[in-house]
Amino acid sequence: MFDVSFSELLLIGVIALIVIGPERLPKVARTVGHLLGRAQRYVNDVKTDIRREMDAEEFAHLKNQVEDAANTVRASVNDAGNSLRRPFDDAQRAMNDAKGSFDSLARPDAGTQTAAGNNPAPGEAAGQPQAAQEDDSASLPLPGFEPPPVPQQSGQEGDPDKTAKETST
Repeated sequence: MFDVSFSELLLIGVIALIVIGPERLPKVARTVGHLLGRAQRYVNDVKTDIRREMDAEEFAHLKNQVEDAANTVRASVNDAGNSLRRPFDDAQRAMNDAKGSFDSLARPDAGTQTAAGNNPAPGEAAGQPQAAQEDDSASLPLPGFEPPPVPQQSGQEGDPDKTAKETST
């Protein structure tokens, strides 16, 4: 800032010696030294405060950058989790739909009873015990498959009472 050479300092010292005098010059020099020291400390404190404020602003800016990065990472992890969760949810819905379809095929009279409002107790379907319900569901035709033909019995072959009457007459 100031460009003071040794010759200029020597000139200032000689003028101060003439103006102040040799008796008070050491005391004045000490006082000036203390004042210059205080001024230097004050300037250093101001510089330090300015540096702290700049660092605080940089830290605040850095903190905002880190928070933004953390938010983007959190959002990408949530998106990845959702994209992984969707197929599982779709599969779960498909399983539930398939189960509902299978249940509706296994119990064809369930739709009419539900509409009428009288739901059968678990284990019973329209007054039948559970064993009879299982037998009915085993004989239900599956889509795309024909049930095997049931042989029809004539009255003479299948009814032992009729054959006994006819032989006795």
